[in-house]
Amino acid sequence: MAREATPAAVRAYGLLGLIPFLLPPVIAWVRPQSAQLILALEAHYAALILSFLGGVRWAMEARKPAPDAGVIGLSMIPTLVALTLLELPVLSPSQRLFGLALALAAHWAWDLMSADAPPWFPGLRTTLSVGAVAGLIAAGLALV
Repeated sequence: MAREATPAAVRAYGLLGLIPFLLPPVIAWVRPQSAQLILALEAHYAALILSFLGGVRWAMEARKPAPDAGVIGLSMIPTLVALTLLELPVLSPSQRLFGLALALAAHWAWDLMSADAPPWFPGLRTTLSVGAVAGLIAAGLALV
């Protein structure tokens, strides 16, 4: 049985969305004087993506005839985690990036457990999550 392919536009835009995760660590290593700014931008992008993923989960649940209020509530947590990681003053920039990587990995695990997603969703989320987490870890290491 052939696995359903990820729609081309979804795959293309998803892969393009990895650029802001993968390019900043390279820039930071090539131009260390730019590291703080470029990696702060990466952290903000990661926070936006976490919020977006929560919205995806919210939408998958909300389209059901009887949405589970617990899932709707849980889908709001990624935004709150992202905001906390961005604004918590005790975190260093590298800790912030590592925390965002952990949050994205946790969301990926949650997405892999979804029975409601299209059949191509787990494969796409794996590719995008691995790329995003790798970029965030590389960014955090660039600041250590």
